[in-house]
Amino acid sequence: MRRVILVCALFGGAFGFVFAAAGFNQYDVIHRMLLLKDVKPFLVMGSAVGTAMALLWLLERRGWTTPLGGALSLRRWRVEPKQLWGGVIFGTGWAITGACPGTASTMLGGGSLMGIVLAAGIIAGIALRDLAAKRTERPKIAPAPDAVPVS
Repeated sequence: MRRVILVCALFGGAFGFVFAAAGFNQYDVIHRMLLLKDVKPFLVMGSAVGTAMALLWLLERRGWTTPLGGALSLRRWRVEPKQLWGGVIFGTGWAITGACPGTASTMLGGGSLMGIVLAAGIIAGIALRDLAAKRTERPKIAPAPDAVPVS
């Protein structure tokens, strides 16, 4: 397990380095991207998604096992309204702050005070989402084991 943690830490550090090198930890870069004045960040993200999709497809097709020993099996879901609303909320927060969770973590790693504010906002948002999910959760009612159908 320590090996997995070490590998994850190394990949996370490399991710943060590349993120910062691309300028994704700077508000102005993200703001220009969202205003469609600079498409380079979109190209960086698009290349990352394309690379990940191709590699995951290849690994799944070849029956690759994960570092924890399980078979790689990608799940596919239908898009639901809750995901669309989540995307709208995420995009609104991204537009206002000029930051996403990756940006916030890179800012934190770089010692930025704004990174602390963003991380606190992300944690508060997750807590609010969990609270809302609990309120809208419907209890599952199972029939009593000794219930006799009424005819």
